[in-house]
Amino acid sequence: MSDIALMYFFEAATLGSMRLASDKIGVAVSSISRQIAQLEQTLGVPLIERSRRSIKLTTAGELAYQYYRSARADREAFQARLRELRDIKTGIVHLAVGEGFLGGPFVSIIDSFQRANPGIEIVINSAGTADMLRMVVEDEVHIALVFHSIDEPKIRVRASALQPLMVICAPGHPLAALDRVTLRDLADHRLCLPPKGFRIRQTLSAAEASEHIWLQPRLTTDSLHVMCATAMLGDAVTILPPISAMAEIEQGLLVSRPLVAEDLDHTTISLIHRLGRQLDGAPSRLLAILEAKLRSWAVPPA
Repeated sequence: MSDIALMYFFEAATLGSMRLASDKIGVAVSSISRQIAQLEQTLGVPLIERSRRSIKLTTAGELAYQYYRSARADREAFQARLRELRDIKTGIVHLAVGEGFLGGPFVSIIDSFQRANPGIEIVINSAGTADMLRMVVEDEVHIALVFHSIDEPKIRVRASALQPLMVICAPGHPLAALDRVTLRDLADHRLCLPPKGFRIRQTLSAAEASEHIWLQPRLTTDSLHVMCATAMLGDAVTILPPISAMAEIEQGLLVSRPLVAEDLDHTTISLIHRLGRQLDGAPSRLLAILEAKLRSWAVPPA
């Protein structure tokens, strides 16, 4: 069974078409089609359904796809173990994180890790929770940090920490004088919030419905950095887990106050990887550091 044929088949199945696989791999569509046909002949079963514009796998095709993906992950783990045995501090770590993590504290962790391991390359992908879960399951990344309590059969949660939603504002804002903030307090102030599709807004919506108090943001943005920057101007207030504004809070540019409301679920941050994936070498080293750091980020609920 040809490794090249399996690789061509895997890329075509992953991307959904031989044309897209051709563009990625850099070989002709006819070569990909011929290799897949030879693979089917070798195995004695069809792997893809014919007479379709996009790739749809047969039952045998699904088996072959899962086999190759597992074999590729096992090969990567084997190579990482060999590097560890040779004590060569090289390798690559693919990491997915939510935008809210991409502040000074997280960057400092990555910087310290690379200073201690100068031969290791780190590739960071910023995405929404759904995309990050897909990247973990499909082995596009080794590890992910997500604002979510994960209950997925294909995902292993290595560590999690409670990050309750907080009211984030400038030190001189009127709400900064309060020990705790209610939804009614918030309703009287200019708000900068994420879009309704974000989990923060979904959590807030449940609390609003319970208390019959409806928040009307003056500014809506999908950038957590814009939310923090807007709050620092002094007039507006935002609602975020404190880790999203950790650097600004530590510098005294922003303050956080507990948000108290009925039916307010608390945000959890989770460190995850695919269940069954053996992480060795560079990914294992970074995973251990992030796992220890995550516990220090836990914040008790109000």
